[in-house]
Amino acid sequence: MVIKISKNRVDIGLEQLQNAELRSYSYTAVTANSGTSYTIDLSQGNVFHITLTGNCTFTFTNPPASGKTGTIALFLTQDSIGSRLATWPTSVVWPGAAAPTLSTTGGSTDLLRFYTANAGTTWYGQQVAANFPLLRTLWAWGLNSLGALGLGDAVSRSSPVQVGALTTWSSVANGAVHTTAIKTDGTLWTWGYNGNGQLGLGDTTARSSPVQVGALTTWSKVANGAEHTAAIKTDGTLWTWGYNTYGQLGLGDTVNRSSPVQVGALTTWSSAVGGLRHTTALKTDGTLWAWGANSSGQLGLGDAVNRSSPVQVGALTTWSSVANGSVYTTAIKTDGTLWAWGSNSRGQLGLGDTTTRSSPVQVGALTTWSKVANGWFHTAAIKTDGTLWAWGYNNYSQLGLGNTVDRSSPVQVGARTIWSSVAGGQYHTTAIQSA
Repeated sequence: MVIKISKNRVDIGLEQLQNAELRSYSYTAVTANSGTSYTIDLSQGNVFHITLTGNCTFTFTNPPASGKTGTIALFLTQDSIGSRLATWPTSVVWPGAAAPTLSTTGGSTDLLRFYTANAGTTWYGQQVAANFPLLRTLWAWGLNSLGALGLGDAVSRSSPVQVGALTTWSSVANGAVHTTAIKTDGTLWTWGYNGNGQLGLGDTTARSSPVQVGALTTWSKVANGAEHTAAIKTDGTLWTWGYNTYGQLGLGDTVNRSSPVQVGALTTWSSAVGGLRHTTALKTDGTLWAWGANSSGQLGLGDAVNRSSPVQVGALTTWSSVANGSVYTTAIKTDGTLWAWGSNSRGQLGLGDTTTRSSPVQVGALTTWSKVANGWFHTAAIKTDGTLWAWGYNNYSQLGLGNTVDRSSPVQVGARTIWSSVAGGQYHTTAIQSA
């Protein structure tokens, strides 16, 4: 099959799509859990990299309206075991009427593209490239007095410097002064400050270069709090270690751990987020759980009592993502609504005031929120139309509004509609445009 794309037309074989709308690309790195399905949501972007850690069934959602062209670029990387299989929607039409055979070698990557012009009723699939290595290098810069950059020294850098020479990094997470990262082979690595055992290496000795945490190859996702770490394995189990004075490890006590310890016995954890002294996590059933420090109601449990074990936030099963600030939390539901709770001293909850909340409160009435990220006292979020909004503490211009005035309600950052991802730092914000 020959596919040709021009400004106003897409030719697919002998068929032609008129008035095609070429949607901008964004990059989303995702690791699929073994034995589970994954939904590719075009409202979140249209370029995906998924590491296959098991046989996976894919579905596509939120295509553009009929008559407009929707496109998906999908990078599928085999884990260290390899030979993982993919099952595609029945709406996908392949050249020769047969789905392509994926590469089987561990670490190999296949690139596939999908096109639709009838609101997803039919997708045209194509294997663009097969069995090529996807180079994923890791870079770091900034304060390095305790080796958090992983460069083998304690010298700060003002420009990006590559961490080693490896090209197999999959994801990375930063704490206050420690770093953790996962490679494409499922191994977990860590470095930086280790005074509370947050590196998970069985001691409290700092490291200035990446060191592997144990010997397992089944790590899927990792998140850092200020001085603690939480990670999920491909089997859906949740593990934590590090500082635990406020119960942020979720282990039922306040004892620090210097090696990974499993939180309960469940195998249904899908994601975890670390805050300053609290942790939140989502399960595969869409429920939201929280534990740790709660002096400002950041756990969303209706009080200010610390918890040392996971406690469900309400009874809803419709949470899709969550973000932690220093002492507050924000989350998005599957219906696109945005919710916030916890400390609100600088308006970071976006509720039009500076009153602290101990239970989730909806931010406005919109149902078009796509992504949210928290700094220490400020929030940034992206809507499904690609616009970027920010609110909260702004003394260092971290809201990107051209001044240093705090905001207690969402304010649009510029007028562009091509924002695809956003991240909040202590007093700064970064975001990616997809143009």
